[in-house]
Amino acid sequence: MSTPTFAHIIANELAVKPEQIQAAIDLLDEGATVPFIARYRKEATGGLTDTHLRDMDERLTYLRELDDRKKTILKSIQEQGKLDDALTTKINQTLNKTELEDLYLPFKPKRHTKGQKAIEAGLLPLAEGLLSDPSQDPNIVAAGYLNPEKGVTTGAEALDGARAILVEKFAENPELVQRCREYLWDHALLFSQMAPKAPLISKFSDFYDFSQAIKLIPSHRALALLRGRNESILSLKIALKDEQEQQHPCFGFIAEAAHIKFKNNPADAWLREVVEWTWKTKLSVSTELALLTRMRENAEVEAIRVFKENLRDLLMAPPAGLRITLGLDPGFRTGVKAAVVDETGKLVHYETIFPHQGQNEYKKALVSLAKICKTYHVQLISIGNGTACRETELWVKELMHTLPELNLTYIVVNEAGASVYSASALASQEMPDVDVSYRGAASIARRLQDPLAELVKIDPKSIGVGQYQHDLNQVRLAKGLDAIVEDCVNAIGVDVNTASAPLLQRISGLNQTTANAILAYRDKNGKFATRAALKKVPTLGPKTFQQAAGFLRIMGGKNPLDASAVHPEAYPVVEKILQDINLPIHAAIGNKETLKKINIQKYVDEHTGLLTLTDILHELEKPGRDPRPEFKSVQYKAGVDKISDLTPGMILEGVVTNVANFGAFVDVGVHQDGLVHISELAEKFVEDPRTVVKTGQIVTVRVLSADSERKRIQLSMRLQDTTRTDAKPVAAVAQSEKPSNKVKAKPQPIEMQSAMAQKLQDLFKR
Repeated sequence: MSTPTFAHIIANELAVKPEQIQAAIDLLDEGATVPFIARYRKEATGGLTDTHLRDMDERLTYLRELDDRKKTILKSIQEQGKLDDALTTKINQTLNKTELEDLYLPFKPKRHTKGQKAIEAGLLPLAEGLLSDPSQDPNIVAAGYLNPEKGVTTGAEALDGARAILVEKFAENPELVQRCREYLWDHALLFSQMAPKAPLISKFSDFYDFSQAIKLIPSHRALALLRGRNESILSLKIALKDEQEQQHPCFGFIAEAAHIKFKNNPADAWLREVVEWTWKTKLSVSTELALLTRMRENAEVEAIRVFKENLRDLLMAPPAGLRITLGLDPGFRTGVKAAVVDETGKLVHYETIFPHQGQNEYKKALVSLAKICKTYHVQLISIGNGTACRETELWVKELMHTLPELNLTYIVVNEAGASVYSASALASQEMPDVDVSYRGAASIARRLQDPLAELVKIDPKSIGVGQYQHDLNQVRLAKGLDAIVEDCVNAIGVDVNTASAPLLQRISGLNQTTANAILAYRDKNGKFATRAALKKVPTLGPKTFQQAAGFLRIMGGKNPLDASAVHPEAYPVVEKILQDINLPIHAAIGNKETLKKINIQKYVDEHTGLLTLTDILHELEKPGRDPRPEFKSVQYKAGVDKISDLTPGMILEGVVTNVANFGAFVDVGVHQDGLVHISELAEKFVEDPRTVVKTGQIVTVRVLSADSERKRIQLSMRLQDTTRTDAKPVAAVAQSEKPSNKVKAKPQPIEMQSAMAQKLQDLFKR
């Protein structure tokens, strides 16, 4: 039987044609990127999506690593003189690294074992003889194998050595190892208990007496159990339900694999002991380790998948647009750090305001805030969602109420990672003489203008949309997250005349060196007028230009196509189409009626296929269209600032901050995210939470319970089902709410509001 090619293996797994996969493999090996292949080589791959290509690339890497390992193993066994055709075929046909190592186990060089010492003592014939002929009396036969020079002075020692030989032989049987492993994976439970000296109460208390079928343990729970064990708080054990060692099914598997049949022969008791020792001293230990490893690897794959999807949703969140924005990084004692950025994201003003330190300071702070908004024509206010967020929000609301003519809009944004960026070398380069706290406020403002453009400056692992991310394989996690960032940036494209280096280096074909070269050329020669001008940038050769050009936009340039996703290599066919319809490019763009009448089949040739032509017409209809949804903002409920303000039955609006396999976390404005369990996401059964909600989505929720002490909030999106709470009308809930003990912006008396409004108005007149 011939070994299938990588293309056939992957095609079968992804349910596509081998020719599609082989074409994609060839393009990747030639240096093409996934975004470029997905967008501009659809004919070659049969329209494989970026998701297909990422899965293919990951699997291809695995298979190539597996292939390298196979070559090493085959060479090792060959050098031992133990390689035959059957073993070669088994090794070549395996598609799993674990199974490959099982096949290699009997031939793997190992330390001097007890079984090897027994063989050197001449006990191999004794072991093989009792195994093949159990009618012999072990004690009588063993007496003939005494060897004092090798440490075998009694029959019992001879039998112990023979047992060690068979135990090692049985434990290295790859088919037996796999059979035991798969049986326990399908039938065993993972038991978790409180470890010795563990605290009586901890975040792992729920697992102090816990068990579940190991194959059914969800990703987040598996990672929690493993972390608890690593922190010496939990002890884990894999076993069958009501397991009795003498009746363990694997005993039968071992006997069957060794062709042992118990028929009341003299050697049966000794052979039964060999079987039990094989399981207890070898296979049970290695099998438990393998199953825990399998559970961890499965959990990692799922956790990374969830992390990637959440990151994609966050990066593809709708931008507020290029408007003057005031970023506020809230704080009580240290004040609110305020930073104004212009339409291009450039920092134009920063200062610290103290609205939360007494009534007099509150008034001064309101005047200062009004002055900033008036002086710099602020249109948007971006408030970080950290400490003092809700108090700062009320402060901003009061300004909007007092001076509606400012026409302000405020948004609370997730500030995760802002501090990481503010202390980075990039932030120092962008704002060299600015304190790190103000850099953070500027970042909060920019991520409202364009989340993607700002978040690419931060390590994806610092954005805070994963679960147990520090417990995951960091190399695999980083590679997966980087791929998502690359796909998102290229899906939107960047304005080459305004993009930062971190944004440019995520473009297909570019890296840090070429991105910096583009910026240096732009600084020296001014804005790029055409895509073709990019060819003049040092280090940006023809291959790099081909990979990158379609994703780089020239806004307001000489050629309108340079602002679209149409690749320069397709410009000739566009010119031919325009010539046939007798319209200049300016008249054709956006002219849906005319474009719909074009027979694109007419322009199919060896260089341009139907899929590419379809993309070109879509792009001409709406060039450079942004795939991100329309910008919206969440409105938190007034008077609900902390967990104790929440009451069962309360209806609130919030924003999804994270999505896990067990549900979604929602920020309802009380400094602690609430959990909407998967069972509460919809009126119908939900298998995958991401089919219902996404990170950044605005949702309406109902409070089920709120525990201030444990900082746990249970929410529901099943708004019609009130059976699980002591729900009461929202009006009644509002009346029963207690005021916060924290210093915060409180509504002022009418006469004070009027006086303050007059003061602000007078300030503006002056």
